[in-house]
Amino acid sequence: MIYLKTLLNVIDNSGAQVVECIKVLRHKPKSFGKIGDQITCVVKQARPQLDSFQNTQSNKVKRRDIVRGVIVRQKAPFRRKDGSVVRFDDNAVVLINKNGDPLGTRISSVVAKELKELNYNKIVSLAPKTF
Repeated sequence: MIYLKTLLNVIDNSGAQVVECIKVLRHKPKSFGKIGDQITCVVKQARPQLDSFQNTQSNKVKRRDIVRGVIVRQKAPFRRKDGSVVRFDDNAVVLINKNGDPLGTRISSVVAKELKELNYNKIVSLAPKTF
């Protein structure tokens, strides 16, 4: 479960490394996010920027930027429809734009297979493995 002020790892190549959740979108009665929920977050740690004349597309975000993301892994155990209980080692997010497309072009590690049911097909196709 992802609450306000939770730190999450970014697993795409958008330039951010660690983000902090500042808002879980579209959850009125529950104030926590789970896998597949969109969150608004602020970048706490980013990859270092190159010189101004060597600007590359690999660093699309920088420190203190406010971005949207989709939760792809959570540390808290959750139950799947088939009855199995799954738990990941960390909390992870993929940064997206307002349309729901990922900002990065690569995803470096495993994502949950529930994202396919929630129509995040682009994220699932970029990931090396779904679990």
